[in-house]
Amino acid sequence: MKQLLRLRVNGETREVAFETSKTLLEVLREDLGLNGTKHGCELGECGTCAVLVNGEPVLSCLMLGVEAENAEIVTVEGMTQNGKPHRLQKAFADLGAAQCGYCIPGILLTAKALLDENPHPTREEIRQALSGNLCRCTGYTKILQAVELAAKEIA
Repeated sequence: MKQLLRLRVNGETREVAFETSKTLLEVLREDLGLNGTKHGCELGECGTCAVLVNGEPVLSCLMLGVEAENAEIVTVEGMTQNGKPHRLQKAFADLGAAQCGYCIPGILLTAKALLDENPHPTREEIRQALSGNLCRCTGYTKILQAVELAAKEIA
């Protein structure tokens, strides 16, 4: 059974009809065409599907789409500011912190939530915040450095 809901995604209110059993991940990708959010383990263990819901990182594979009604959802596509990359996106690009890039949307959003709450985290605080995001390609050093670089750019 489909249900028509209004979701607030990346600053826009979108009306979408979808099966009530669909996860937020499926709604974002299949119904709204926001493919930046990636399928990973679909068990809530890898962090690849992380998005922000009301400013908090949420594993979209574990949340039903209907649960997101009346919430503010931000995906990696919504990180740009006035058509320019977010400082985290720029730092990741500048430092080559992504290899295959599959895990990066979830990491970027989790890091954004951290910096929004704590603009100048320590390396250990960054490690702790990103501990639920797995990356199979890197040794995490450049990822940590990129978050630190982005934090330095906060006035």
